[in-house]
Amino acid sequence: MAREIHVLITCEHGGNRVPKAYRALFHGHEALLASHRGYDPGALTLARELARHFEAPLRVATVSRLLIDLNRSIGHPRLYSEATRPAPEAVRRQILARHYLPYRDEVEAHIAGALERGLRVIHICAHSFTPVLDGEVRRADVGLLYDPRRPGEAALCRRWQAALRAEAPGLRVRRNYPYRGQSDGFTAYLRRRFPDPGYAGIELEVNQRLVLQGGRRWPATRGALIRALQRCLDVGAGGS
Repeated sequence: MAREIHVLITCEHGGNRVPKAYRALFHGHEALLASHRGYDPGALTLARELARHFEAPLRVATVSRLLIDLNRSIGHPRLYSEATRPAPEAVRRQILARHYLPYRDEVEAHIAGALERGLRVIHICAHSFTPVLDGEVRRADVGLLYDPRRPGEAALCRRWQAALRAEAPGLRVRRNYPYRGQSDGFTAYLRRRFPDPGYAGIELEVNQRLVLQGGRRWPATRGALIRALQRCLDVGAGGS
């Protein structure tokens, strides 16, 4: 018998806010804060709409990823940015304790609690990516990132991609692009804590071009993503 599905939505890069205690670290980095390096444009809106539609718990962070990147593991060279990496160790530890650990620990505890209740967790992390990085044009509108070694995640993303093609034929949807789903990130960490098929962690990446160009395509894309995911979950989200 299939487990009941519990959808969880998170957004690790929802804003570019810098708490007052650390603003001095960002003198000279104001333009960086406003760029794609500072936050993921559109990700917070997408996360909120997903949570609203699926009546799902929502966990978001609006502190800039340049303060500390909630989607990086402790020890990763890009956990801190060029603005915070030179700060004294005591300051970096304080940032970790105040802004990184509470967010990550809360999400992890929520998943553990849902699994203890016998639910299957579908965790969608809402992100967006810059259209051009280091001179390379990203040739996708949507990326679905997952670990191909986990059958539940792979099946869900194949179904989601197929459903999106039906919902929005002109939308370019790729799997494990523009990043690899098994690379360092919050879902990669959580997969080490929670086995398949009880936990499925998917990073949903949307091209920021859709967000920034204005017009109807961005809201239309959000609607298509939601309807396609609903269709997948209605048929069992990968057959667990």
